[in-house]
Amino acid sequence: MVKKIVDDNFVMSPKIDFVFKLLFGDDKNKDLLIAFLSAVLKLPEGEFAGIEILNTELFREFKEDKKGILDVRAKTVSGNQIDIEIQVLPTEFMPERTLFYWSKMYTAQVKPGDTYDQLKKCITINIVDFKCTPLRKLHTSYHLMEDETRHKLTDILEVHFLEIPKLLDDDIDINEDDPIVQWMEFLDGKSKGVMEMLAKKNESIKKAYNLLQIISKDEKARIIYEAREAELRDQLTRIKSAEEKGANKKALKIAEKMIKRGDSIKDIIELTELSEKKILELKNTLIN
Repeated sequence: MVKKIVDDNFVMSPKIDFVFKLLFGDDKNKDLLIAFLSAVLKLPEGEFAGIEILNTELFREFKEDKKGILDVRAKTVSGNQIDIEIQVLPTEFMPERTLFYWSKMYTAQVKPGDTYDQLKKCITINIVDFKCTPLRKLHTSYHLMEDETRHKLTDILEVHFLEIPKLLDDDIDINEDDPIVQWMEFLDGKSKGVMEMLAKKNESIKKAYNLLQIISKDEKARIIYEAREAELRDQLTRIKSAEEKGANKKALKIAEKMIKRGDSIKDIIELTELSEKKILELKNTLIN
């Protein structure tokens, strides 16, 4: 019997990839995956009848996964493959990374001796908790197009980005009735109140929220969730520390040039945001 943790106010964040996979990567919840894919790919839910989830082994996979990336991989009746990944850590070269993993999914379909007609469409859906495109859109989708005529060379490649932070951008027109917006708001849900409001608007989100509440009270899932949260927090701390060190190093180089040029301490502080003490220390080092 699974032990339950009694805490009516605690709800796991579906933005954590471990939780996302519990919701959308389980055969028992295939209807949630279908509802989500229907919203993102703008296709009727009937198009995904008979869809197969390919990687359902969660707990063993999480234990062995050193990077902690838990995607949801599915295959349609027609053979098209779909990979969904939720990424909360800022990632450099995200487009290149996405195409690299897309290519692995694409080429893995054929074996030596197979012909090219065996290759089926592969779709990658990236849900990211950082901005990775310059476009003023929450959801972007990409294909292979001819530059001038926009003729689609092939439909075999399709890449999507859902950028969660853009939900807060004032210059983006957001339609609260759009299922994609509702799903993104659910994934970003920072409180039970937000999730309950979305559950009233969308029946599939209502089911996802009810399931999330059950998962949040599962002792085994809670332990893994807290470990995953801690790991992500550690990684974010390392990233922030590296960024701060890089920014500080750059500021020191600028300050050094300004000191040599004879700029005032006040101007150096204003431009570099270094402390007066740090600038005077650097100045003494250069003089000596």
